[in-house]
Amino acid sequence: MALYAIGDLHLSLAAEKPMDIFGGAWLGYMDKLREGMKVIGPEDTTVLVGDLSWALNLQEAAEDFAWIDQIPGRKIIVKGNHDYWWSTAAKFYRFCSDHGFSDQWILNNNHYLYGDTAICGTRGWFFEEERSGQHDEKVFRRELIRLESSLKSAGDRQKIVFLHYPPKYKGYECKEILELLKRYEVRCCYYGHLHGASHGLALEGLWDGIHFKLVSADKLGFKPYKVLP
Repeated sequence: MALYAIGDLHLSLAAEKPMDIFGGAWLGYMDKLREGMKVIGPEDTTVLVGDLSWALNLQEAAEDFAWIDQIPGRKIIVKGNHDYWWSTAAKFYRFCSDHGFSDQWILNNNHYLYGDTAICGTRGWFFEEERSGQHDEKVFRRELIRLESSLKSAGDRQKIVFLHYPPKYKGYECKEILELLKRYEVRCCYYGHLHGASHGLALEGLWDGIHFKLVSADKLGFKPYKVLP
């Protein structure tokens, strides 16, 4: 049994937006993902930290989630900034039932257990970069509420947090999210979103008592990162 994390799969099986057009590490990325995911077994849990599909709605995303369904074991899904297919949990689970997809779960205001460890998280937000109107502040505040709801739901269990947006990187930090991580004694935080040259901006390793790790697919060589054995 193992807990893995990977983000930013950017699947595009039913849409004309393959990541190969960006070249470099993304060339042949679907083959790389298929090979990389072979380490995952039926007893494992994989947290997918956002930007899973370019689809604009759930029906358009069916082929991408069929691909995700073939990943063995439990799949826990965090929303990313490009996950336009995202709807309510009820609609997502109905979609999974209609298509025969199993063991796919949304992380949103809740937590899941891996042994005695609580898996918590939400999308997060680049509030400082998006401070262009009241809408952005509302989204940011909503993400704070969702993260705290997730952390609270875990009670006094040991907590690991999974976000899409990094809460801190070179030249930016989200003090409110970092404060929540500290207050709820989160020991590790895994995130995605950063690609290519932006990998060099990532905060990785121990900072203020919390271990941070970037797990976007291209940073990991399209192989999931083992969080816990």
